[in-house]
Amino acid sequence: MNQIAMNNFLIGDGAPLVLIAGPCVIEDEEKTISIAVYLKKMAERIKIPFIFKASYDKANRTSLEGYRGPGLLSGLDVLSKIRRELQIPVLSDVHRFEEIEPAAQVLDVVQVPAFLCRQTDFVMEVARAARVINIKKGQFLAPWDMAQVVEKVRKAGNRQLMLTERGTCFGYNNLVVDFRGIPVMKALDYPLIFDATHSVQLPGGAGTSSGGQRDMVPYLARAAVAVGVDGVFFEVYPDPEQAMCDGPNALYLDSLEPLLRELQIIDRVVKGRMSLSHDPGCGQERQFV
Repeated sequence: MNQIAMNNFLIGDGAPLVLIAGPCVIEDEEKTISIAVYLKKMAERIKIPFIFKASYDKANRTSLEGYRGPGLLSGLDVLSKIRRELQIPVLSDVHRFEEIEPAAQVLDVVQVPAFLCRQTDFVMEVARAARVINIKKGQFLAPWDMAQVVEKVRKAGNRQLMLTERGTCFGYNNLVVDFRGIPVMKALDYPLIFDATHSVQLPGGAGTSSGGQRDMVPYLARAAVAVGVDGVFFEVYPDPEQAMCDGPNALYLDSLEPLLRELQIIDRVVKGRMSLSHDPGCGQERQFV
């Protein structure tokens, strides 16, 4: 598997589980930085490699009135400050050709949103500009269809690629995760991330915005790590009920650490770094829900 070096850690090919997390969108600088500080301290405490994620513009809102973010320049300024002052890698998504070059100059990882993953020229241009590219599998694609997306990135000359599973359309306003798709996508030989919070999104399910099933996030995350993903992706917020974007599927910030500790145990077992018989909790009743 192609392994990605990011700051002082590796992604993929048996490396420890990586965390990608942050708010759906930048609401203001102070709040975004405070979330980044919280996540950095938590990641250091539990020793999990961490990439901070926040969008500067959400171009795919259900309603014209939906909050999109501060825009390219202001948003990149915030992300650049987080990257520089907190010394953590940052990720955001691009939606238009004119964003690609300025975003690639700031971001450690440039993300192609799910709904743009089939746009050949766009994907190849991001691949040419970005040091590392993360492509979300479209909700409308089969796992094996991502082989063609990977080939476009390779032809553009970039091998620093991650793929992200975020669920598949299941009727109207609903998604489902087929975990058989994880080994299929991992066979493409690039690190695979599981986006646990978008996988429980109900697209457009709230009428003028998307709904979500936050309570299902831990179950899907545990299953994905058990199947062998290289990283997990969570949108988090201090009080998701007050978030301006994707609140129903975001996790409460203070609920993330205990879940991650569970996921790290599963990851170590799956990757052969630990057996269940050596888990201090084995033989005792444990609360995972």
